[in-house]
Amino acid sequence: MEFLSQDKLTIVGAAGMIGSNMAQTALMMCLTPNICLYDPYAPGLEGVVEELRHCAFEGVNLTYTSDMAEALKDAKYVVSSGGAARKAGMTREDLLKGNAGIAEDLGKAIRNYCPDVRHVVVVFNPADITGLITLLYSGLKPSQVSTLAALDSTRLRSELAKYFGISPDKIVNTRTYGGHGEQMAVFASTTTVDGTPLVNLIGTPRLPEKDWFEIQQKVIQGGKNIIDLRGRSSFQSPAYISIEMIAAAMGGKPFTWPVGTYVNDDRFKHIMMACETTITADGVTRKPFEGTPEENKELEKSYEHLCKLRDEVIEMGVLPRIPDWHSLNPNID
Repeated sequence: MEFLSQDKLTIVGAAGMIGSNMAQTALMMCLTPNICLYDPYAPGLEGVVEELRHCAFEGVNLTYTSDMAEALKDAKYVVSSGGAARKAGMTREDLLKGNAGIAEDLGKAIRNYCPDVRHVVVVFNPADITGLITLLYSGLKPSQVSTLAALDSTRLRSELAKYFGISPDKIVNTRTYGGHGEQMAVFASTTTVDGTPLVNLIGTPRLPEKDWFEIQQKVIQGGKNIIDLRGRSSFQSPAYISIEMIAAAMGGKPFTWPVGTYVNDDRFKHIMMACETTITADGVTRKPFEGTPEENKELEKSYEHLCKLRDEVIEMGVLPRIPDWHSLNPNID
């Protein structure tokens, strides 16, 4: 069996639906034979491992533990879905207080037990904020920590494909930026539909303005729709996409959907947000992007919303004041 890497991959929150699907996806993709599953819920974790063993994967060194130090020791890659799941009636932001504390613990554990880790993907919501907290407490470089934001862009691809009745492969370069939440900015100017710029279709009989607005709302409420349909939060898509991100960090095919990354520039300051990015073995590289005036206005609103969430976390005492961030993590400017 040929694996992409021999390095240790640790999956945090592996007893949950996202985490257990991550584990199976990583094994099916042959990322590495050395996978460690962590979850504080030991019986559920053991059950996941039993099922994976029943799959009879070849050449795999699958370990599991409810001891975080053991789980992270010598880990070179970490994916964490280890926060509380979103339930019916909840927004991603409703999870802020509890999951902020979990992110702080994760960051500190990474610093203490696997400071040589190469890449960390944070999945649990609100991912922009939990990723930021993890980054600050881990001591890692911004290029080494990314968050799951691509799911919003892939949902836009799906909605447009359904609307036009064509293969999703003919919907190219769908993009959402900013927050992975109710205030995300859904762009049209990047996308082509079967070779035609999407902006040339909006406001025509093929895509009236009201229909485009409804598509945007479906993307924004994509997670809520899954909960309404299935009675539980999404798990298959976030599991697959996050493992694709880690595969890219391991040196596999570059991951070119937007991800959440740390930003501090002339436009956006001291925030984790979805940008135009690529993940490779060198980590996350951010690329310039520019929308229409209206899209940029929506992006500014999304950024402002994220800043409010960030400031709430600072008020909670989970994060220090921004001027003190560099002292906490010298890699943060």
